[in-house]
Amino acid sequence: MSTIQEEIKKRILVLDGAMGTMLQAYKFSEEDYRGEQFKDFHVSVKGNNDMLSITQPAAIKEIHKKYLEAGADIIETNTFSGTTIAMADYEMEEYVYEINFQSAKIAKEAAQEYTAKNPLKPRFVAGSIGPTNKTASMSPDVNDPGYRAVTFNDLKTAYKQQAEALIDGGVDLLMVETVFDTLNAKAALFAIEEIKSEQNIDIPIMVSGTITDASGRTLSGQTAEAFLISVSHIPLLTIGFNCALGANMLQPHLEAIANKTPFGISAHPNAGLPNHFGEYDETPKEMAMQIEEYLKKNLINIIGGCCGTTPVHIKAISEIAAKYKPRKIV
Repeated sequence: MSTIQEEIKKRILVLDGAMGTMLQAYKFSEEDYRGEQFKDFHVSVKGNNDMLSITQPAAIKEIHKKYLEAGADIIETNTFSGTTIAMADYEMEEYVYEINFQSAKIAKEAAQEYTAKNPLKPRFVAGSIGPTNKTASMSPDVNDPGYRAVTFNDLKTAYKQQAEALIDGGVDLLMVETVFDTLNAKAALFAIEEIKSEQNIDIPIMVSGTITDASGRTLSGQTAEAFLISVSHIPLLTIGFNCALGANMLQPHLEAIANKTPFGISAHPNAGLPNHFGEYDETPKEMAMQIEEYLKKNLINIIGGCCGTTPVHIKAISEIAAKYKPRKIV
């Protein structure tokens, strides 16, 4: 099987869509989340989607397969909140390794099944590493601007544990995504570089930031170009943006970095902006038409969907992506 580094030069690769959007359709109860293993767990766990890789593995695999069927080349593990820091909300820190390992294993099985069906279109698994619910460069307390809820070392330790479990579970690459605070991302990248050195491995890395509003900056105040510069000391497979904005609003930020980096460029925007009910209204056709503008301008190497996107969105995006050549990687 060819590597992702080889495939990314041949064609625009398609990333999957939202996991949370798909899980909502299952309407899992508290009991469903708990399963047999956690039936007597001492706090409520409903909403802890990552733990479903342990308690509802068939549903997670089914979602992966729907995205693969829709044409996704890369599927993300169900581990967006899979750190001890994020899992503290559910008092499930001790299950972090199992959550990440099982999530990687499920995704890898699904990807291998589809690669076997068509070896000319190999499928890859990206270990999803979310931003956590804490920020290392800003204070959560307006009255104490010097206070930090988390340290760089706390983050590095948590990310290292997550990344090791994902690698053990068989992921092909790691994706540090939805970066709203670059210091958090740097802790993740530092942890990954440490693992690469200790295990003598070279695993590809995607980094995807999130522009949070019309000012064109991340939550910690960086422009798209500043974000690019601040993580470019690490050799990356791709850099790009996801979440927060719809496809058309993301385009200027992709344009701002596309001519300034030798790395690949990725994007997985939301299906538009959420409506008053927190739902996403953009149809697959509308989203694909907006994404086609990226492709016409030769901005993209990897394209997918974030909040509100479904396999139908990914199918429409993959059909458009197949018509275009990927942006050249130096």
